[in-house]
Amino acid sequence: MKYQLAGALILVSAAWPVHAQGDPGTSLWELGVFGVGVSQQAYPGSADRVDRLLALPFFVYRGKFLRADRGGAGLRALKTADFELDIGLASTFGSKADDIAARRGMPDIGTLLEIGPRLKWNLGAESGDGYWQAEFPLRGVFDFNDHMAHKGTAFEPTLVFERRSLRGWQYRANFGSVIGDRRLADTFYGVAPVYATPQRPAYAARSGLIAWRLGTTISHEVTPDLRLFAFARVDSVAGAANTASPLVVQRTGASVGLGLTYTLSRSQRVGLD
Repeated sequence: MKYQLAGALILVSAAWPVHAQGDPGTSLWELGVFGVGVSQQAYPGSADRVDRLLALPFFVYRGKFLRADRGGAGLRALKTADFELDIGLASTFGSKADDIAARRGMPDIGTLLEIGPRLKWNLGAESGDGYWQAEFPLRGVFDFNDHMAHKGTAFEPTLVFERRSLRGWQYRANFGSVIGDRRLADTFYGVAPVYATPQRPAYAARSGLIAWRLGTTISHEVTPDLRLFAFARVDSVAGAANTASPLVVQRTGASVGLGLTYTLSRSQRVGLD
């Protein structure tokens, strides 16, 4: 259950509809339920997968400073026409080492919570063709299943394109990279001597590029309360700092998900941009 609760935020963030900059039709808060099925690569470079089915409540709040919506949850510190700075939260599912052939006998990778500042830069005015945005999150990474032990720091520069159509379809595409310090790289790729085997030699992980990421989210508003969504992401460790690790088994892997959200109640007040 810990994996499910901690992973819920990232799934709602991926599924939540794209709203235009300054959209006057979004409610201040919304309460509902969502269900989703996810199949993801255990970690960048893994040949094994993690599968999850979830059905959980969600809460969205669009205040001037406190935000919990498609972009994640956190505090907005600054907003201008071109830039926005917030302190946010994100999460990813973990995996049990015994379920991952390359990591068998090693410590599990727990559900990872990421907390820290994110700078967003609007690259052009919105038009009928959508808009571009660059995001620069810098976040500390903590293991939810290991008493919030610090697992390193991640920097994830990302280029985002968002668009919505007049028929209820909304799209988001993004391309970026994950850059981690030595501690974060060690979480995924380090092999301490005590865990070394003839097939898995000891390895000291290095800081640097962890993975390239290309993703997309598509959603459709069936009714004002019911929305269907699907998302997909490809991770590649080509050119990454730790491709020599024995825990890197393949260069490219995919994550996919399919689900729905249903809004049970919403505020009559409009959210603040």
